Amino acid sequence: MERFDQDLAFILQYENVAWYEDGKVRILDRRIYPTEIKFVECTTYKEVAQAITNMVTQSAGPYTAAGMGMALAAYEIRRKGKSEQITYLEQASYDISHARPTTANRMRIVTEGCLKAGKAALEKGESPVEAIFNRTIDSLNRRYSIMETVGVYLADLFPKNGSIMTQCFGETIIGMMLRAACKNKNDIKVYCAETRPYLQGARLTSSCCVEMGFDTTVITDNMVAYTMQHKNIDLFTSAADTIARDGHIANKIGTFQIAILAKHFGIPFFVTGIPDEDKKAGSDIIIEERDPSQVLCFRGIPSTLPQVKGIYPSFDITPPHLISGIVTDKGVYAPYALNNYFDTQVDEFY
Repeated sequence: MERFDQDLAFILQYENVAWYEDGKVRILDRRIYPTEIKFVECTTYKEVAQAITNMVTQSAGPYTAAGMGMALAAYEIRRKGKSEQITYLEQASYDISHARPTTANRMRIVTEGCLKAGKAALEKGESPVEAIFNRTIDSLNRRYSIMETVGVYLADLFPKNGSIMTQCFGETIIGMMLRAACKNKNDIKVYCAETRPYLQGARLTSSCCVEMGFDTTVITDNMVAYTMQHKNIDLFTSAADTIARDGHIANKIGTFQIAILAKHFGIPFFVTGIPDEDKKAGSDIIIEERDPSQVLCFRGIPSTLPQVKGIYPSFDITPPHLISGIVTDKGVYAPYALNNYFDTQVDEFY
């Protein structure tokens, strides 16, 4: 089986994202990694959807979990007739893709692709489980290879032996930009904003950076201005959960304020990802509001009195005037020129 995860950090290896085998899906619990290496085991596709909702896996991890969850759905219904299997897979596609609203459009591409593969297998008298699993591996390879191209373009923007700031966990692009920096013999330093309340930057991004051999520093989310001012940050970069065609991007809450600070200090901000063809403007982006209790405690330990309230918008929207460029598989685009991305054929990403 051809794979594109060679030489990447532990949490970017395919089996350590999400994996279907023998009627179960195992998902690395990123909420507690690297303190513990623990997998959540799902025996129904609804458990996979719930795991995605609960942020057992984040960033691009849910796309892999979604594909593996569709394979599990096919396994669950394998003994029924063809029409019943198709109906069940259609429902699974909807349930899994809508586990988190902000990324439902991208997730739907994943699950509908799996649904199509499953239907084709049933028509041929073949196993839809195997077809959906193989389709998910193909999707992983495609996504990793495309993001490797993005990573090469991004790494070319890094100053030699410079200092880079990141926000949240950009999944594949983190590994690919670092792998490209290694090939460029560019010994960058990486500063990771911790990214509360789940600390993905501290737990996930920094782990990848250290495992791949880079000088890595974690800062709390309220140290960004100080760090930019005193630690010679040359470039700020983040991925994006949604990239609208008018140049607005949605990413983990806190990205907007870091972008404002980067503009103030004259630091370029480069966003990575593939523009969403169906998102015409920032106003089309739905911001997910999560359980406020997740802000008021960490790993089950309360940090406030019971009467205190909280809010938890998972994402914020950064406007195009704060973005220096959007790095795609076709090169770097000015945020106001993103429509040009669709002038040539767009490769299937999911």
